[in-house]
Amino acid sequence: MRCAVLVISMCLLAVAAAQADSLNCRLLGTCNTPGYAKAVAVVDSFAYVANDDSGLSVVNIADPQNPFQVACCSVPGYARGVTVSGEFAYVGASTGLRIIDIADPLNPHEVACCDTIGTGMSVAVVDSLAYVAGGGSGYGLMIVNVADPGNPVCLGHCDTATANGVAVVGNYAYTAANHSGLRVIDVTDPRNPLVVGSCPIAGIASGVALASGFAYLSDSDSGLRVIDIANPQNPYQAGLYYTEGNGYAVAFADDLAYLADFGDGVRIIDVQDPQNPVEVGYYDTPGLACNVAVVGGLIYVTDHGPGLRIIEYYGAGIEERPNVEVRTANSGPTIVRGALWLLPAPSHKLQAASLLDISGWRALDLHSGANDVSGLAPGVYFVRQASGVRREALTVTKVVIAR
Repeated sequence: MRCAVLVISMCLLAVAAAQADSLNCRLLGTCNTPGYAKAVAVVDSFAYVANDDSGLSVVNIADPQNPFQVACCSVPGYARGVTVSGEFAYVGASTGLRIIDIADPLNPHEVACCDTIGTGMSVAVVDSLAYVAGGGSGYGLMIVNVADPGNPVCLGHCDTATANGVAVVGNYAYTAANHSGLRVIDVTDPRNPLVVGSCPIAGIASGVALASGFAYLSDSDSGLRVIDIANPQNPYQAGLYYTEGNGYAVAFADDLAYLADFGDGVRIIDVQDPQNPVEVGYYDTPGLACNVAVVGGLIYVTDHGPGLRIIEYYGAGIEERPNVEVRTANSGPTIVRGALWLLPAPSHKLQAASLLDISGWRALDLHSGANDVSGLAPGVYFVRQASGVRREALTVTKVVIAR
């Protein structure tokens, strides 16, 4: 009897611990990669992971619950950053920019390299130009012509102090410049890039993402900073979300900033109001969250020692925002057997529909018309039709699945 009680108690503690380590998120899959997973880029059914002293790993993510490494490509030195453009992966390494042919993901191989003044920390590719952020005397941003990936040519560089991250839009590159905050660089002439604006911060800027006139800056001392860049020559901080971790990298999708918070996993922050960012979800990974990418509604996190983690953010479950408009077609639940028929949403903004179980977990993605629910356990569920832009529920309807 004591043994049974002990087992039950341990199970309850395990559940409580799991709940304490996450909010509106769940782990789907893990792939242990060699070395220390530093950065990730995701294209189609593959994730490309920069693995520090183990080069580049190619991970099959067609089934997010069962990711597995299919190939790797060693590079000299330490791989710190990666982005993918076309049939090539561009890796920022301690030995410069490494260009890897991934036309066949099962057989990646290096085709060229371009020496940089210092360590390549992060890479962005726009059209035929690669922008490499890194560290070294007189080096913060280097611009490389990769029109011919087999023959890259360095065009110019700009001293912004050590840069840990870079993002590019239009004629401007934005770097997370270590102790110097955000630097704005005019790259109209790639042979002569010039710093035209800056937003200093007290901490260490480690990554940057751009969206809708704002730069989202990960700060390893404070968390997430929201920088208004409507005027690139006069950027200023509009908001701050403080975390107890170390903001290491940031990605952006659908009004949400995803912060790789090092020892505190990944944090999901709603930035619809730039002056008042609000955390809406998190998942505390067991390792050190170094980088994050968001593709197709899934979160890909490089977790340093353990490798790649794939996490699903399922929103606020059935607890909606205060201003949500909820319409229910009937006063009681709808009884469903075998198939759930979903009518079009009462708004043109509908981009997503899900069936949630009683605890708020997403049980099934829904589409207009008949949805097969015969494989689900009988019980109470909620149909949630929502806007994919702001993730606000348009309708929430209770249904009962019966045999």
